[in-house]
Amino acid sequence: MGCCQSLCPDEQNPLRKDGAQPPQLAQTHRGGATTAAGLDNGGDGGGIPSFSEFSFADLKAATNNFSSDNIVSESGEKAPNLVYKGRLQNRRWIAVKKFTKMAWPHPKQFAEEAWGVGKLRHNRLANLIGYCCDGDERLLVAEFMPNDTLAKHLFHWENQTIEWAMRLRVGYYIAEALDYCSTEGLPLYHDLNAYRVLFDEDGDPRLSCFGLMKNSRDGKSYSTNLAYTPPEYLRNGRVTPESVTYSFGTVLLDLLSGKHIPPSHALDMIRGKNIIQLMDSHLEGKFSTEEATVVVELASQCLQYEPRERPNTKDLVATLAPLQTKSEASVASCIMLGIKKQEEAPSTPQKPLSSLGEACSRLDLTAIHQILVMAHYRDDEGTNELSFQEWTQQIKDMLDARKRGDQAFREKDFKTAIDCYSQFVDVGTMVSPTVFGRRSLCYLLCDQPDAALRDAMQAQCVYPDWPTAFYMQSVALAKLNMNTDAADMMNEAAQLEEKRQRGGKGS
Repeated sequence: MGCCQSLCPDEQNPLRKDGAQPPQLAQTHRGGATTAAGLDNGGDGGGIPSFSEFSFADLKAATNNFSSDNIVSESGEKAPNLVYKGRLQNRRWIAVKKFTKMAWPHPKQFAEEAWGVGKLRHNRLANLIGYCCDGDERLLVAEFMPNDTLAKHLFHWENQTIEWAMRLRVGYYIAEALDYCSTEGLPLYHDLNAYRVLFDEDGDPRLSCFGLMKNSRDGKSYSTNLAYTPPEYLRNGRVTPESVTYSFGTVLLDLLSGKHIPPSHALDMIRGKNIIQLMDSHLEGKFSTEEATVVVELASQCLQYEPRERPNTKDLVATLAPLQTKSEASVASCIMLGIKKQEEAPSTPQKPLSSLGEACSRLDLTAIHQILVMAHYRDDEGTNELSFQEWTQQIKDMLDARKRGDQAFREKDFKTAIDCYSQFVDVGTMVSPTVFGRRSLCYLLCDQPDAALRDAMQAQCVYPDWPTAFYMQSVALAKLNMNTDAADMMNEAAQLEEKRQRGGKGS
């Protein structure tokens, strides 16, 4: 069932608890919201939440107390810094990287590094949406990518290998991601490899934002086998933009060969003109020799011993862009990968719907309004038990605010209704699922689906088996384009209504 933890004002907008922001980001306060700079840079950053600070309790709840079942790190529990899959209260899926104790002993330094990465927004990145600095705990929160890593699809595939056109797309998209980061002043990427390339719900490749921060303040930038490490890093232990280009070359080798082969071995084959021997046999010859030659030559340039002889990120993009043919560009990544794309629209509920359910399934806010007006407060019975002593002037004022809210609701003055219902809610002596349901609809009619979802969830907290709470969550989720979740909520509401009809609480 839907999430129903209590939402205090701080939890509704989980930003820094002390209200402070790093000095360089102070100017990004707009309209009461605290956002990271650069949200509209390159690519389409739309739909990505503002960068913010999470409490440890938020992330503990989201990951089911950091359950081992939620670990998505490639090495499982053996990884030094575990990555967990989690789900926030607003039903957004997230990836949470939990650092080892004392990896970043100074909270200010960790926060500043995180805010630097959090300002980036691009559709070639698995973007960083938050962090946590709570006691000794250090965590990063990113968008969750549900379709595994490039390493999984290249080295451990089960049904089909990645076709050639998709491999070219991966190389091009990751080059674009690196060029964007470099342009935005973050040219260093730590330990770039096939495990850092993730696939989103559409099957599009993205670069993990986690590699833009080291695993610890003083830790190594490369955890892979020394055979894949840039030679200058072995000499001086420093990562440079040219080191990132070298690592990109190793990813190109992975794409060409389908294997994780040492660069020195690959370069020997390239010098010996054994390009066909280098290519992945699982492609069964289904690739363009001309395109493969371009990629091989680029990989060779990236892997030059002298850093100054390697191309920069703009060169990478310029070389790979012409290989994206118009015919292949129109094919969706999910088709190339052979994965099922997430549903575009809510599925038909398995249970019969009431008039309210039908209105919610159509997203017919006018019809929902009429039904909620007619329902009045009959579903609030039993949710409040007040003693005689509690009937103070404060209670009378609170009920008067609700009465004014009801009048505004009937008259379709939804902004006034929100204000009046908020006065009722803020006192807190009485709780009313109907008020939360009505205010949820008001928020929807005022184009505020996030607030509508919070109120619908609060209505469920007050009355856990109230179908209306689930129906309103379904509408809010649909407005947020979270269609699969919306369908799930619609089905749960229908099941609760069926349970009522079999003898539950009267509707």
